[in-house]
Formats: sequence, structure tokens, C-alpha cells
Amino acid sequence: MMNTNEIWRQFKDELLGFIKSKVNDDALAEDILQEIFIKIHQKKNSLTNNQKLQSWVYQITRNAIIDHYRKKKNSITDINALNLPQETEEDSASFVACTECVKPFILELPEIYKDVLLKVTYTKMSQKEYAENIGITYPTVKARIQRGREKLKTSFENCCKIIDGEFIERKISCSSGCKNK
Repeated sequence: MMNTNEIWRQFKDELLGFIKSKVNDDALAEDILQEIFIKIHQKKNSLTNNQKLQSWVYQITRNAIIDHYRKKKNSITDINALNLPQETEEDSASFVACTECVKPFILELPEIYKDVLLKVTYTKMSQKEYAENIGITYPTVKARIQRGREKLKTSFENCCKIIDGEFIERKISCSSGCKNK
């Protein structure tokens, strides 16, 4: 009987490629591979015929992939079961008013934050698409969005009086954004 280290050396690359082809996520494939080798280590004594090692290893692998998809399927909550309140016309109008209120604040941000926030927020471009389009890394885009939102929040707080999430009034010193109701 082979020990777990020998099985690892013989099958790890082949299994990893197989798993990646089934889950399309490198990190997830690595996690599943680790789970598989834990199972192999725990059950290696149940293999009585070494000539069936490869089929045995692949059966464990297939079962682990199936288990992954079962867990994923069971973790998705039926959105209808959440009993969320229905969006009203008033909610929709408030959302549109809010996005129009925020846009002038975005336009006052430094270019590095303004560009990413406008494109990701108003053109529905994904963060990954934005990164590819301007030739920067995805984590850089995420950092710029986070910093831009922090600056946006500060501008908003400096300009608008908001109590319990409700816009009350625009401060006199404010030149952009919110308009009194």
C-alpha cells in the first residue's frame, strides 16, 4: 500500500487540473484538493487492490466535487422566502434623487477617484472591466473605490445635514449636491 505522500506526488498535479476544469476557480480547486487528500489519508486502508488506486482516487475526487456543488446549491437561499418588502414608486424615486444628489460630489473628487466611481457607479462597468480598460490591477481599483467612497462620505457630511438617514438641509457653505426638499 502506498502512503499518502506517494499518492500526493503521483496525483496532485493531475487531480488539480481535473478539479479546476470542473469548478473554474483556482483557489477553490486548491481547497477541494486538500479535502480530497485528507479523505485519501483517512480511507487509504480501505483500498485493497493497489492496481485500482487511480480509479479509487478519481472516485473520491468526483465525490468531493459533487459535494461542493451540493453545499453550494443548499447554501443559496430562495429569495422569495426572505419576505423582503416590495419596492414602492416612492423608494425608486428616492433612489434616483439620491444618485443625482451624489453625482456632483463625485465630480469634485480628485480625478483618480472620480473616474473610477463614475464608471463603476453610473455606467455599470464592473471593477474588473475597469481595471483591464485602464491597465491597473483589480486590487488597485478596489482600493481607489474604497478611498473615493471615504472622501465622498466626508464631502457629503461636510455639506449636508442628515439625521437618521434622512436629508434635512444643505449647509450654507455647500456648493454642490443635495437640494432642499
